[in-house]
Amino acid sequence: METINRLHRSLLRGDEEQDEEGFLGESEGLCSLSPLQRIYGFAACLVAGLAFMLLSLIVFARPIKFAVMFTFGNIMAVGSTAFLIGPGQQARMMLDPVRVYATAIYIGCVVLALFCALLIHNKLLTLIAIICEVCALIWYSLSYIPFARRMVSDLMVRLCDTEL
Repeated sequence: METINRLHRSLLRGDEEQDEEGFLGESEGLCSLSPLQRIYGFAACLVAGLAFMLLSLIVFARPIKFAVMFTFGNIMAVGSTAFLIGPGQQARMMLDPVRVYATAIYIGCVVLALFCALLIHNKLLTLIAIICEVCALIWYSLSYIPFARRMVSDLMVRLCDTEL
C-alpha cells in the first residue's frame, strides 16, 4: 500500500524534484526524467516493442526479416522497464544470482539470432535461435513470480516423464 501511495504522490507532483527513495528510483543523473515522463517512456517503449513483435509476424515467411524485427521488438520490450527502475537497477536485477543464467542465455540467443539472420542467412538456425530466445525470456520472466519456475519445472517433469 505504501508503494501505491508513493506512486500517487510522485505522479501528482509532476515535474517537481523527488527524493532519491521515490517509487521510480533515482531520478537524478545524466538524464533526469519526472515520474510521469518515465511512465510515458516505459509505455511508449513497451508498445513499440510489442508492435515490432506483432509486425514481425507479417514477414514470418522471411525468417531473416522476422528475426531482426522480432529481436528488436523483444529488446525494446525488455528494455522498457529501464524507464521505471533505471538502467543501473535493471542491470543489477538481471545479474542477480537467480536470473544470471537466464539473462546470459537470453542475451546469447539474441546475439545468435541476429548473427544467423544477418551474417549466416540460415533460416533454420535463425528460427531455432528465436525459439530459444523466447524460451529464455519466459524463464527469465518467471523468476519474478514466486515459485513459478519450480511449478513449471515440476509440470514439465510430469509431462515428459516416460516412467509410469
